[in-house]
Amino acid sequence: MEKIQMTTPLVEMDGDEMTRILWQFIKDELIYPFIDLKSEYYDLGLVHRNETDDQVTFDAAYATKKYGVAVKCATITPNAARVTEYNLKEMWKSPNGTIRAILDGTVFRAPIVVKGIEPCVKNWKKPITIARHAYGDVYKSVEIKAPGAGKAELVFTGEDGQVIRETIHQFDGPGVIQGQHNVNRSIESFARSCFNYALDTKQTLWFATKDTISKKYDHTFKDIFQEIFDAEYKEKFDEAGIEYFYTLIDDAVARVMKSEGGYIWACKNYDGDVMSDMISSAFGSLAMMTSVLVSPDGKYEYEAAHGTVMRHYYKHLAGEETSTNSVATIFAWSGALRKRGELDGNTALMDFADKLEKATIQTIEAGKMTKDLALITTLKDPVVLNSENFIQAIRETLEGMLV
Repeated sequence: MEKIQMTTPLVEMDGDEMTRILWQFIKDELIYPFIDLKSEYYDLGLVHRNETDDQVTFDAAYATKKYGVAVKCATITPNAARVTEYNLKEMWKSPNGTIRAILDGTVFRAPIVVKGIEPCVKNWKKPITIARHAYGDVYKSVEIKAPGAGKAELVFTGEDGQVIRETIHQFDGPGVIQGQHNVNRSIESFARSCFNYALDTKQTLWFATKDTISKKYDHTFKDIFQEIFDAEYKEKFDEAGIEYFYTLIDDAVARVMKSEGGYIWACKNYDGDVMSDMISSAFGSLAMMTSVLVSPDGKYEYEAAHGTVMRHYYKHLAGEETSTNSVATIFAWSGALRKRGELDGNTALMDFADKLEKATIQTIEAGKMTKDLALITTLKDPVVLNSENFIQAIRETLEGMLV
């Protein structure tokens, strides 16, 4: 068959360890045979990040702002052990954190629903999408270990000389102190990204914090969301037949457990981090989760929600067979290709992305899957395939659809 042509490149960010191996398998078996791929390539593997003093991460993020669509492989965020293992110049920051900050984006994560991989919560019928604010809070916090008795204060000194001072706690012994912040501009971007994504996907949007306790910090989030919704989005939501509402985070948890799914649940940074892992685990695994970073001005970066699968990588290096789940990485490619096609008016590319996802799901539902899924499937006598053979099985299914 004639290869599908692309008019605009997408940004391709390669990664680390076993996911880097899968990345090449996916391109060789599922992309190159069918698409004349146009991409601007950036190697975000830890070795190359170290060689470039992490400049390559910044370059990839700015390229995403230029071209509008990116696809990213899982990458290592180094700890002390990784610094030694890779002989790093320093403990480089999370590439995801750098990219999120530059794009000012919100992370949307949703489970990939497959027959035979049943949710732990029996009444969940549709995917639940977590929208995670990707700036500030505990991830940008400043911490102090109080050595003994003393007064901890929160102080703001304005450029105009205004001083605001609040006592945090009068310590009578050792303790710990943490200062968090966020900025209105980022919260506004978070809100608009959530509202736009809800309209794009035609799903109702929830937003949940704890404003009854945090009457200034969390309440500011609540107020900004409501102000922007009322001023810019209420009529659009009414026309689309969807709704937006705010609820307390503890009430949201209770409602989520009793719901059928099929909505977007917007959370602050830490809440979204925790709840997306809960949702993914309850639906199957992180390897069965889509993840897309969306900026308020319509830039998209698709990635797998999981890590680099280090244990399988070292088995692979030792020449041992692995059975690594590549579904989330495949869906990162399909998501990026679909969005590229949508923005360029390339229906052939969009159709291919749809078929790639259907082929992946149909392969699993036919009983061909990786070991992690075989351990949790309700299908009888699943065929366990190794990492490469699973991708090849998807290709066979895909070729049948494209004939």
